[in-house]
Amino acid sequence: MSVTIKDVEYIAKLARLKFEEDEKEKLCKEMNQILEYMAKLNELDTENIEPLSHPIELNNVFREDEIKQSVSTEEALKNAPDKDAQFFRVPKIINVE
Repeated sequence: MSVTIKDVEYIAKLARLKFEEDEKEKLCKEMNQILEYMAKLNELDTENIEPLSHPIELNNVFREDEIKQSVSTEEALKNAPDKDAQFFRVPKIINVE
């Protein structure tokens, strides 16, 4: 199977694209190269290969849950423009009626 200029024109029409003649020839050549590569891939023996859901084998990516030193409440509120005891004070943005 190979792609012809007519195929490129049909695909361009479906995609609502317009190409010059030299662009059509270039696209035709590139699409045929892609199909040749796909044909090479089809030659591979995949009989004993298990299908993958992801190309890279994943392990548990979560880190251990460790207690670490964090910022104190006083330190966090030190530069707050408006605060109330141990909380940030912000303008009310939702009216509940």
